[in-house]
Amino acid sequence: MNGHNPDILTCLANLSADEVFTPPKLANAMLDILPQELFASPDTTFLDPVCKSGVFLREIARRLNEGLKHEIPDEQARVDHILTKQVFGLAITELTSLISRRSLYCSKTANGKYSIATKFVNADGNIRLPKAKHVWQGTKCKQCGANKDEYDRDSSLEEYAYPFIHGIDPRKLFDMKFDVIIGNPPYQLSDGGHGRSSSTIYHLFVEQAKKFEPRYLAMVIPSRWFAGGKGLEFFRSKMLEDDRIRQIIDFENSSEVFPGVDVAGGICYFLWDRDNRGLCKVTNIIDGEPVSALRKLDEFPVFIRSSRAVPIVQKIIKTNENGGKTLREVVSPRKPFGLPTNYAPKTMGIPCWFIQRVGRKFARDNDVNDDNKLLKKWKLLIPKAPIAGQTDFSRPVRFYYDENTRIAKPGECCTESWLVACAFDSESEVLAFKSYLFTKIVRFLLLQTVVSQDVTRRNFAFVPDIGTYKGRYTDEMLRDRWGITADEWEYIDSKIG
Repeated sequence: MNGHNPDILTCLANLSADEVFTPPKLANAMLDILPQELFASPDTTFLDPVCKSGVFLREIARRLNEGLKHEIPDEQARVDHILTKQVFGLAITELTSLISRRSLYCSKTANGKYSIATKFVNADGNIRLPKAKHVWQGTKCKQCGANKDEYDRDSSLEEYAYPFIHGIDPRKLFDMKFDVIIGNPPYQLSDGGHGRSSSTIYHLFVEQAKKFEPRYLAMVIPSRWFAGGKGLEFFRSKMLEDDRIRQIIDFENSSEVFPGVDVAGGICYFLWDRDNRGLCKVTNIIDGEPVSALRKLDEFPVFIRSSRAVPIVQKIIKTNENGGKTLREVVSPRKPFGLPTNYAPKTMGIPCWFIQRVGRKFARDNDVNDDNKLLKKWKLLIPKAPIAGQTDFSRPVRFYYDENTRIAKPGECCTESWLVACAFDSESEVLAFKSYLFTKIVRFLLLQTVVSQDVTRRNFAFVPDIGTYKGRYTDEMLRDRWGITADEWEYIDSKIG
């Protein structure tokens, strides 16, 4: 009777939603984008700076063992050479150090009885967990943004001061330069902000890895950096202008990469090639099928993830008849009247729209800020989080519809739960603008800058402001206006609900 012997690393439960074990299939897909001759050289060195399960090191060692058969015929000598001279790792916690050693050495200690390596005299081998500390600057860690109240812990507890971004130089630790740095970094840490606020940290690992200048760098990270993400503006700018990024493989649905894990906006991995510059091969994985195109990453201030969307956006921008103006200049900033989301309704004062379940109540006159000169206008209110709960962008997105928008009369205001999409002297202009916003083509342009549930004025950067709004706008009108082809319309229609 034949039994099924699964790979144990496909069966591990994740540490958290942001410290996700890498499936062996994904690890191998990332190794596939590296030049394969790396695995036939006894001199190539590899570092995983964020070991969790040890899967990258295990799969690298497996490939090296095959690739070096002719160079080092004796199997034990070959294994010892690979494990002592070619594969190295930094663990992120004590637990992951043990798991990683078990994956690579077949023993939780590198010098243990059952270890496949025979040359180590220490228990750690080449998978280390050097002690690192947060560097507190006020209430935050200056290196990762961790909140002091939450992470300044007793030394017996995990502090989550990840060595790679807290002053540990693996080149000095191992006395080794690395040809390849590859891994799956932690994505965020709680920053002690309002509610369940957290700080993005995956970009710190990418930036640090680049500083060490390996020949190749490959990491799997959330796709939120394309167009959004907390504190990622500088990182996004640097990534888009870096023509050493030669491949990006993007998944709109994170479960295609991490089964059972929901990462808002999807997941991507990339290849950075230190010594080769040029266009980037962007591959979109849609329902398991790849679609690729060579692209210049910094064509726009944000990265449009879909290569099929790029020519549509280019065409509409080129035919913008209003001097290049967009709705980014029309839509209000957050807190259009200075009232936060948690502002408490009053029994009298200025009529005010609160979150949808509260509806129209009142705000105290002195609390309302009308610096934007919106109060006396007719206004279209749109929710700041119109797709709350949707994290899979491979499914059609609706954004705005009658039930989640409001028309506010002159004299009415709103809290931060809403943005003012437009403000005019007449209701008819607002209704005309609303019909424009509700077209699938406009919402498709909006989609190209959205990677999370929140939508702000900057997400309207590709939507033309047509200036004067009269009558009712339809997709048929806009297709004629902007020269949208039948094939382009079919794609637009498939992406917007």
